[in-house]
Amino acid sequence: MHSNLRWKIPLILLVVLGAVFLAYPLKDKISLGLDLQGGMHLVLEVQTEKAVEAGLDRRADDIKRALEDDAIEVDRLKVDQATARIKILLVDASDMAGTEDRMRTYPGLSKVEISTDGLEAIYELKSDEQEFIKQNAVQQALETIRNRIDEFGVAEPSIQIQGERRILIQLPGIKNAKDAIDLIGKTARLEFRMVNEFISVDEANAGGLPSDSEILEERSENRETGVVTKTPIVVKKRAELTGDMLTNADVRFDSQNNMPYVSLVFDSIGSQLFYDLTSKNVKKRLAIVLDNNVYSAPVIQEAIAGGQAQVTGSFSTAEARNLAIALRAGALPAPVEILENRTVGASLGSDSVKAGVQSVLAGFVAVLVFILIYYRLSGMVAVMALFLNLVLLMGALAYFGASLTLPGIAGILLTVGMAIDANVLVFERIREEIKIGKTVRAAIEAGFEKAFRTIVDANVTTFIAAIVLFQFGTGPIKGFAITLCIGILASMFTAVFVSHVVFDSVQARKKLERLSI
Repeated sequence: MHSNLRWKIPLILLVVLGAVFLAYPLKDKISLGLDLQGGMHLVLEVQTEKAVEAGLDRRADDIKRALEDDAIEVDRLKVDQATARIKILLVDASDMAGTEDRMRTYPGLSKVEISTDGLEAIYELKSDEQEFIKQNAVQQALETIRNRIDEFGVAEPSIQIQGERRILIQLPGIKNAKDAIDLIGKTARLEFRMVNEFISVDEANAGGLPSDSEILEERSENRETGVVTKTPIVVKKRAELTGDMLTNADVRFDSQNNMPYVSLVFDSIGSQLFYDLTSKNVKKRLAIVLDNNVYSAPVIQEAIAGGQAQVTGSFSTAEARNLAIALRAGALPAPVEILENRTVGASLGSDSVKAGVQSVLAGFVAVLVFILIYYRLSGMVAVMALFLNLVLLMGALAYFGASLTLPGIAGILLTVGMAIDANVLVFERIREEIKIGKTVRAAIEAGFEKAFRTIVDANVTTFIAAIVLFQFGTGPIKGFAITLCIGILASMFTAVFVSHVVFDSVQARKKLERLSI
């Protein structure tokens, strides 16, 4: 045996057996993409301007509390969302110096104006700070949605940012589309606010609504009739406690009527704040607000220690489960709008799988017939190399956990063509060498050597194009690029290295006088 064959043959066997091990069983190792098994395709747009507004409101609340802690008496603090400005009105002009000192601790705000009487200061949110908030809102929304989907139990989801404020979501194999949309789109901003019991809804509607309060609706549904009742209620705008301090949220059932509710557990800081809140407001109503809807507004009977609370309402078990998932995953930093919602049915998915498999088999068989007729026995080498190419491709896809899509199948078909093209280049070179009178062995060596540069040149340029597609493409384009990249590497190995080893092995066992090519 040729000395080089002693390590080349074991290497080929090792690579092929490794690919088979990685790919077997194929149906368990390679998942099908959205276009093959059905599912949901969503495009969301994060309303980043709402994140900026919320950030400005939070800063205003922080500033007011900080100034009060510094014993600075604030007459009013106004937020102008249109200009992203905060106006601070003081009672005593002598406090302006202390106010400016405190405001220097907020680097995201810049001073616009100080009134001549020293009672008014205007600060605005810097443009770069606004841009940072917007970018962070999109990234945070992405992570929150991913956490929700993971808990929802979708296998192989695809979630990625598109452009500046859009998020592309593909959920293959999902059965309950409505629950998924409700879960993904829910802002899940949980707030505990005090009910303003000093003014009625009628008085508020008549123009007596204080600036620190607003009218929300308490929603309740009759489980027997399905009738939804919305009752107006006046609550404070300021949230005493938010869901940001939750450590867990689970679905529980009422022991009396077996109705589902969501049990909440706060972290240490949240537990203390909740205890302080309930101890200071015994016999007052506390509104539990989720996305500006009041789920319940019970009367605080006593101080609640231990950091536990519950959200009750007229919702089903599935609704309570989705609410618990959303609260555990965290609130979205800003509302999201569904721009595109497409559902691929399971029948369409199975038809796509069938058509894709048929196309691969038809292309594979057509190439085999041609190569065997045109190159005779040497064509068998190309057939074996092509088969190994597909084995290596499946093993690599399984190893990287790639999902197979219709564009991915197109990439496999293109790989088949490129693999055969490499063999054609080699075989034609060998033919040319035989025609000029070289021996079979010399013709084989010269054929592989002279064709190698052309094969590398063609494959490298295609590989670079595939990398660019993977880097800048999305969804299906990435699937096509992945299969093409893996296929190119596999075809280089099989069409050049493996084919050469096969010819050398045959030549080593039997000195060929003629070559069937």
